[in-house]
Amino acid sequence: MDDNDKGRIESGRRDFLKCMAWAGAGTLWLMQGGVLQARTLGDADTADASRNATFSFMQISDSHIGFTKAPNPDVTSTLKAALGRIDAQPVRPDFIVHTGDLTHLSKPDEFDTVAQLMRASRTQQQFYVPGEHDVIGDNGAEFFRRFGHEEASPGGWYSFDHRGVHFIALINVLNLKAGGLGWLGPDQLAWLKNDLAGRSAETPIVVFAHMPLWALYPSWGWGTDDSGEALALLNRFGSVTVLNGHIHQIQQKVEGHVTFYTARSTAYPQPAPGVGPGPGPLKDLPAGKLADYIGVRSVRRIQTGGTLALTEETLA
Repeated sequence: MDDNDKGRIESGRRDFLKCMAWAGAGTLWLMQGGVLQARTLGDADTADASRNATFSFMQISDSHIGFTKAPNPDVTSTLKAALGRIDAQPVRPDFIVHTGDLTHLSKPDEFDTVAQLMRASRTQQQFYVPGEHDVIGDNGAEFFRRFGHEEASPGGWYSFDHRGVHFIALINVLNLKAGGLGWLGPDQLAWLKNDLAGRSAETPIVVFAHMPLWALYPSWGWGTDDSGEALALLNRFGSVTVLNGHIHQIQQKVEGHVTFYTARSTAYPQPAPGVGPGPGPLKDLPAGKLADYIGVRSVRRIQTGGTLALTEETLA
């Protein structure tokens, strides 16, 4: 290896470490009158909103621990960076929601790494749903053993209430349908109907799942086959926010009182819907620009009007 080769390797290493220093933030959510709104972390307006929030939580997604290829051969570092960004928030969030694909291949050592990193976070209350990569080989048994909710139904789905907001964790990555579409199934839909029964239509609802609950791009499996039945049960509520991962990028859709948000990955981006031959890691990123494509989301509930406000943050 000559000096030129060494120089190129060192330059590449510096570029990669620069990416790692910024990559993998999450999503900041502000809750304001039952409607989620995106803001940029670090803005003065966001800081003011944070001080007026009744509570906040963070969403991270698609960590894919165990993935080692382009464009991110060190997904552990970017998940760690994301959690560091969350820990650095001026107001500590009440909890973290991880919307699936914690691991890449459901291996025990991959789950070990996720658990170790998440335990190190200052935000100790955490909620999870599995992605399809978390249920490989055992139908999610290892995921549910390690990350399942203690009060979950036998199928793994669950709900909880937090400061006036009802949260629902749905599982749509088991028994995938044709083309890889997600599926909830009749048992989960019956549970959801019972869970919502008797709740006031004025109750803000936040649903989180791994795969989109709307037909974002069905030919790539970016949707849930029976999501329409779930949405019919949610239509009577004045404010419904649906959070998911799976597609590694931000997309948004509004249907009546229901607002859908997809999230960035902390590992790598995927192509826009329909761009290219299919989904998968977007490998041909500009040099040093991985951090522009991965991130986290923060959600805060604002006292005035009770709305939800969202803040998106890349690690760039």
